[in-house]
Amino acid sequence: MGRSYKTDAVVLRSLRYGEADRILHLYTLERGRVNAIAKGVRKTGSRFGARLEPLTRSALILHEGRGELHTVSGADIISSHAPARADGYALAVGQIGAEAVLKLHAEPEPQPRAYEGLCRFLDLLDEPLQPATDPQHDGLGLAFQLKLLALAGYLPHLVSCASCGSPGPLVGYSPGAGGAVCAACLLDAGGFRLAAGSVAAIEQLLDRPLAAAGLDRPAAADALRVVEETYAHHGGFRLRTLQPG
Repeated sequence: MGRSYKTDAVVLRSLRYGEADRILHLYTLERGRVNAIAKGVRKTGSRFGARLEPLTRSALILHEGRGELHTVSGADIISSHAPARADGYALAVGQIGAEAVLKLHAEPEPQPRAYEGLCRFLDLLDEPLQPATDPQHDGLGLAFQLKLLALAGYLPHLVSCASCGSPGPLVGYSPGAGGAVCAACLLDAGGFRLAAGSVAAIEQLLDRPLAAAGLDRPAAADALRVVEETYAHHGGFRLRTLQPG
């Protein structure tokens, strides 16, 4: 039994399964996170081919049976994002963003703003990027992750001390307090010191559209640490794509 349904979806991750199949981790507009199997997709001449590559956005027909895995029975490309997948730097930034979606929005619940943000992020990856020192410090990637944290309910508090409420100056970040902290609270609440200007730069990443994302090197390093420590403290995970090696 079961039923088939159509959905707009982005392939976040693709894993080999058996001799010719793939397990797909999808993020869909209508249902949020969905896991599916694409049978025979690795065979030469498969009718799906590039339609199910990671970062590809497609209109899918999925069959929902009794098990957890839905079955792909149809796929038409909406955006292949071939330019991003062909560029090593853009691909790495895209993989970080895809894993962030995978971890932060792991439930089968529709989150239209997260889905629309993901699509916008991927569209921007197709355009020429100004590379940072490495993909982890890319302004677009960091801005996307910060916005995902906000949508997941982990918005960093940056306008006053997250611990005592004073206007600052804000000199550090405390994951436990949930945001930037003053010098006195940095000692009490724990956390790490931020470079001058980093709080304002991170706040701008949250406030500005993704297309306007940009950071200097010290602020990028601080933004990355804010993102990683927020993942660890509130989500209990670290992204595999953000680990060295």
